[in-house]
Amino acid sequence: MNSPRSNLASTLHNLDGRSYGNYKQIRGSYEFGSFTVFIDRVQVDPFASPSKVRIRINRAEAGFPTDITTERADRIAAADFLFRVGNAFLHRNDQRSIILGRPGQEVLERTNVLIDDEGFEARLLVNLPARGRRILGHQAADILTRDVPELAQTMFIYSNLAAAYPPAKDQSGKNQPSQDQPGKNQSSDDLREHVQLHRDQLELQNHLGEEGLLAFIGNGAILPRRSGDSDVPMDSHAVAFTSPSSLEHTFTLSSGRRLTGMAIPRGVTVIVGGGYHGKSTILRALERGVYPHIAGDGREWVITEPSATSIRAEDGRAVTGDDISPFINNLPSGTDTRAFTTTNASGSTSQAANLVEAVEVGARSLLIDEDTSATNFMIRDDRMRALIPADREPITPFVDRIRPLFTHRGVSTVLVAGGSSAFFEVADHVIALDAYVPQEVTEKAHELVGMKSADDTGSAFATPRPRIPTAKALHPGSKTKSAKAKGLGQVQFGKAFIDLTAVSQLVDPQQTTGIAEALEYLAEIFDDQTSLTEALAEVEDMLDAQGVDALTGNRGHPGHVARPRAQEIAAALNRFRGLRLVD
Repeated sequence: MNSPRSNLASTLHNLDGRSYGNYKQIRGSYEFGSFTVFIDRVQVDPFASPSKVRIRINRAEAGFPTDITTERADRIAAADFLFRVGNAFLHRNDQRSIILGRPGQEVLERTNVLIDDEGFEARLLVNLPARGRRILGHQAADILTRDVPELAQTMFIYSNLAAAYPPAKDQSGKNQPSQDQPGKNQSSDDLREHVQLHRDQLELQNHLGEEGLLAFIGNGAILPRRSGDSDVPMDSHAVAFTSPSSLEHTFTLSSGRRLTGMAIPRGVTVIVGGGYHGKSTILRALERGVYPHIAGDGREWVITEPSATSIRAEDGRAVTGDDISPFINNLPSGTDTRAFTTTNASGSTSQAANLVEAVEVGARSLLIDEDTSATNFMIRDDRMRALIPADREPITPFVDRIRPLFTHRGVSTVLVAGGSSAFFEVADHVIALDAYVPQEVTEKAHELVGMKSADDTGSAFATPRPRIPTAKALHPGSKTKSAKAKGLGQVQFGKAFIDLTAVSQLVDPQQTTGIAEALEYLAEIFDDQTSLTEALAEVEDMLDAQGVDALTGNRGHPGHVARPRAQEIAAALNRFRGLRLVD
């Protein structure tokens, strides 16, 4: 049975000045009129992880329209919107004791805000105040009995969504909610628009597959970011994207929205141009296009098929049992590259491993930048081929494999090239960028190199044997605590640290937390018989059916977790140096 709000307030006032451990007395649930506050976990001291607090309201009291909060995808979008509303409220009121999480430019499935059949719930982390190790009970009472209910009123009462603080506008006059401008309330109309935008983005992503396309970039998109360490759009001097007429495509969505822009077909597309003219910017936008984006981001109509994976060289990473023989074979040492293992891969070996691992877990498109690639993996020019005979060179460059990778495995590639024309003759499309303005130059590129019949030997890409982790693969003897994310680019797994800094499509530290949870989940699946791909498919099915909450196994407050893609979960598993496979 829930306690009244007054009980929580009086308990906290009475605890003022007592030792910090006495905060454990407030654990429980409390009625706040239309809301219920659950205090699921109380931190043990002022320096421990924050306390876990939930606010919940039933649907009737919240009053939200059912037509935008019933379907699963709509709930994800509406929860994202309310997440941003709550974050704005806390920022505007300089409330630092209550943590809801920090939204980015992407719309992700998260645990921070939940919408289900019964109602709405916010999952908060609360730093309970102290002076030294003594309870500040009066301040704690203000936080839990005043500030938390005010947050709930702002987020979860539909009639309270107001435009008293209208969102910033971008250059086209559209609302521009962003992670750098969180101090704005949103209206009920904005909520509906947010959900509809998400619907349209997902519908357009579905159309890509139906029409044989890899990606779409809408006319008017703003691709440059404000700076190298910011993901918000450039606010001045940004060149709006305009499609070349030869690649222009128009979609009409079921909502009536009509979109025109550049459609990138499946196959091999090479993007060229001078330095600082936008090549890497467009590739970066395509990397992020696997996620829906908020209005005003500039990339809300950059839509990429959802399995697209960025591939790069990554010196020093561990590789376990990968079949890299399509690219590296006949090593002088005699090592079998059909099941290659190393604790310290070179640039070319790591890039080959990254590629075959991406294809193994279902990537239908690869995104590659020449600047972050190993040169000897990518190309070998005619003079080098003449000097070093093919039978003395164990590396077959990617340029020789890119066409059969598509024709025999159905895997497309978008490649940024600034210093070599080697890929022109195998490209279906060549796009040149000049001051961020694209032009299709395929015909001219083909004339320059002369078209040759590409080596289309598909036997190099015979389906490799499944990799089957051992039952104890994720149960190292040194592991006594659960896996834990360390920021965006690292997971601690036992005494080992998994480096994810090269996994560029991770966009939020909460996704890294999701990867840590997924590794714990996978540890219980591996049984000496289940392959890596089968286990990942099981995780994906579970997430689709039950949501991110199920990944954590917590019945109450699951913490702040965002859903990672299978590609990034696999990236972490493959980089774990303790991974062992069944022989």
